[in-house]
Amino acid sequence: MNVAKKFATVALGTMISRLFGFIREMLMAMALGTGPVADVFNAAFRFPNTFRRLFAEGAFSSAFTPLFAGKIEKDTDSARQFSDEVCSVLFFSLLFLTVIIEFFMPFLVTHVIAPGFVEGTRKFEETVRLTAIMFPYLTCMSLAAMMGSILTTLHRYFAVAVAPVFLNIILIGILAYAWFFKLDTWHVGRFLAWGVMIAGIIQLLLVWIALHKAGIKISLAFPRFTRNVRRLLILALPAIITGGITQVNLLINTNIASAEAGAVSSLAYADRLYQLPLGIVGIAVSSVLLPELACALRIGNLAEADILQSRSVEFVLLLSVPAAAAFLVISEPIVRLLFEYGQFNRQSTMIVSSILSVYGLGLPAFVLIKALIPTFFAREDTLTPMVFATISVFVNISLALMLFPHHSAKGIAIAEITAGWTNAILLFITLIWRAHWKSYQMLLKRIPAFLASAAVMAAVLSLAKEHLTYPLSEEAPLAIQISTIGFLISSAILIYAVLIFFLLKVARVIVRFKNKTC
Repeated sequence: MNVAKKFATVALGTMISRLFGFIREMLMAMALGTGPVADVFNAAFRFPNTFRRLFAEGAFSSAFTPLFAGKIEKDTDSARQFSDEVCSVLFFSLLFLTVIIEFFMPFLVTHVIAPGFVEGTRKFEETVRLTAIMFPYLTCMSLAAMMGSILTTLHRYFAVAVAPVFLNIILIGILAYAWFFKLDTWHVGRFLAWGVMIAGIIQLLLVWIALHKAGIKISLAFPRFTRNVRRLLILALPAIITGGITQVNLLINTNIASAEAGAVSSLAYADRLYQLPLGIVGIAVSSVLLPELACALRIGNLAEADILQSRSVEFVLLLSVPAAAAFLVISEPIVRLLFEYGQFNRQSTMIVSSILSVYGLGLPAFVLIKALIPTFFAREDTLTPMVFATISVFVNISLALMLFPHHSAKGIAIAEITAGWTNAILLFITLIWRAHWKSYQMLLKRIPAFLASAAVMAAVLSLAKEHLTYPLSEEAPLAIQISTIGFLISSAILIYAVLIFFLLKVARVIVRFKNKTC
């Protein structure tokens, strides 16, 4: 129950952020649609965001948390010294990286970010400008991620989970201002870029204040590669590939999709929708699980670590499987309700909903990765996930290049979920093979109940969708569309919950009966 409360705390903060993110995307769809400015902003923002996930959340957080947990268990002063050393190296390294990237920005846009944007066109020039404005966001968010790792190790989760909401609030304000004063879309793109930069500063300040209240004061000094820092870098290097695998795939997919008008923004809108359950479930579990596992392993409590792993995987599958089924069945009315306004037309809805239905198939895989990787990181093993991540990147690139010419952005989504399932299966099998997870049999017995309940729920949703054609169409008033989708989602949740409870209850009765007869 204690771990469940921690999951719920992070999930609540993440849900608040994601809901504001939906409002942001709705306004952005109204203002920009899937036109050139939307392509430019999404391509430009994805570049620093990818580096943030790779160097901050994906690498340093995964490697830093187990090491800091070990320090804080022994001595608070040594933990503070370690955090100062890491913060100094991280800050000056990111500062140097930012200067280099800014200098070579036109070259990077041409060859890395969006090679499909023709040099000399306004689309190319604006991508260079917006990426240059937003790239310093990397430094702010990387430092915030490191401080957030300290907070989660100290079992303080809410500030870390809720900090991203400020990015969405600022961008919502800019989009509302642009709509009210009817600004030119290219100017809207520039204002959004500056909003991202300002939001990064605010999020860094928020996490720093929370850390200060927790009794940890971080100070910058001349960077020194001490023994602790070198150990961190050794662990972080393979984690750069592992922790940021989803972002690597997204960056590569953006590169490929830039060859077709509207493909980049279509993928971004679909990604925003499936990121809601992925963020609420996956981020909540990974944020809590890594420090909890690290602490359990440090004191030699292997039974507790095994229970944590089982409960985490069961939790993510319990929630992600029905979400995947819902995306498969009612993605089109959901996309229409949230985005089909202004510049976002019916054709955009059809494209984005088809991509979202594909993403739904990969949702359980991506949340499984979030729940399985912390077990490796808690044992300071970043090499094994790196190998599996490399394999999945190869799968993604190969399939994306093969499928994009024939299936457009939908082909990229197929490549991405295939890579995700490849990664998840390899992680799952390896944990069992190494005996790092011994209580997995109980989970395997419950998976059929999850799948059967989700299948029945999907069948009911499909049947209801056929009988509610008008209330779910664009001809129906907005209030009717909202109430109809709300009714469908509420009914689906109720059906799934009742079926899960019934099937698991029956399974327990069968097990007890077998035990008695034996």
